[in-house]
Amino acid sequence: MNTFNIALLTVGGLVLLVGLFSNPIRRSLLSAPIIALLLGVLLGPAVFGVLDPANWGSQETILEQAARLTIAISLMGIALRLPSGYPLSRWRSLAVMLGPVMVLMWLVSGTLAYLILGLPFWVAMLVGAVITPTDPVISSTIVQGKLAEDNLPGRMRHLLSGESGANDGLAYPLVFLSILMIEHPPTDALTHWLTRVVLWEVGAAVLLGAVMGYAAGRLLRWAEHKGTIEQPSYLAYTLALSLAVLGGTKLLGTDGILAVFAAGVALNMAVSTEDEAQEERMQEAINRFFVLPVFVLLGLALPWQQWLELGWAGLLLVAAVLLLRRLSAVLAVTPILPQARGVRDTLFLGWFGPIGVAALFYAALSLREIGAEEVWTVGSLVICASILVHGVTAAPLTRLYGRTAKDEGSEDE
Repeated sequence: MNTFNIALLTVGGLVLLVGLFSNPIRRSLLSAPIIALLLGVLLGPAVFGVLDPANWGSQETILEQAARLTIAISLMGIALRLPSGYPLSRWRSLAVMLGPVMVLMWLVSGTLAYLILGLPFWVAMLVGAVITPTDPVISSTIVQGKLAEDNLPGRMRHLLSGESGANDGLAYPLVFLSILMIEHPPTDALTHWLTRVVLWEVGAAVLLGAVMGYAAGRLLRWAEHKGTIEQPSYLAYTLALSLAVLGGTKLLGTDGILAVFAAGVALNMAVSTEDEAQEERMQEAINRFFVLPVFVLLGLALPWQQWLELGWAGLLLVAAVLLLRRLSAVLAVTPILPQARGVRDTLFLGWFGPIGVAALFYAALSLREIGAEEVWTVGSLVICASILVHGVTAAPLTRLYGRTAKDEGSEDE
């Protein structure tokens, strides 16, 4: 009971602190995820030992389910913040970011893990798949708020949001391709991957999520027309939809995370929000409440001893991944990326591909599925490095983008 009360105090106090000082935090070198992560480290067994998730049951299951819930809540908020029909109107840019860029990030990350750490090939590719998705939680801290709105054009904010929303679920087939190749002969693995993972778990997830989201939107419009729902209930409605889609589609054996984003996009197309500013504030508030605890949990569970055993190779891999994983992929596709207009856009998109809660989910899933300790060790190290590096550079580089922009008014679409 004392542990539970300490956890309540920690989460409640952190959310209150971040809420009271949200503007200074956004403009400083400390992001909310960094503060939450550091708090978890301080309270964890490595420092004061106040909380230890190893005593709560299966640590990988706790991490996996906490990350899964956090991602779902965040993805619904991202989908509702995007302009209605954005994936359809900007499908070319999204297709490039979710296709060639994702595959290149996977290949680059996996190859680096293979060459630097000497991991078995498919274990290295599993590491690459785990850290491929752009994290929607950390990305939201970059593209939301007055600082981002004053310095980044809408096309950049929307592209980062749309990409981070969709590629969390689309990393699922990359992760399971690697897992299946580790566990089964290549022919069996590819057959299962194509028929079960790609066609059903991914394809059906998009379809089911879109149908559920659109149906929920139509029902909401009907309820508003009949006067059976009050406007303040909209936040609770979207939260409930997130949970229902996440649980319902997973029971059917599909990718629940991708289904939630598809549901949010469909809901956004079916329902127009009259007060977008108020809706964004509400979504940000609920995201903060659900998002920050998972970073505290990550700080509690960090494998310090395993990190030390990686030695200098671990640090070299982190530096190589942060510098090469995304920037090389974006540079390679710049000629076919409509939303990237010039070197400034390319460098900004190439740098800000943070690794966070989505990678935490897949690292914990891999640990549970096949006991891949190396994946958890390397994945958690890269996640923490990304949280720190991208968190510290977000505000100054956003300001730099704004200062060097010539005329963003004509480009803000």
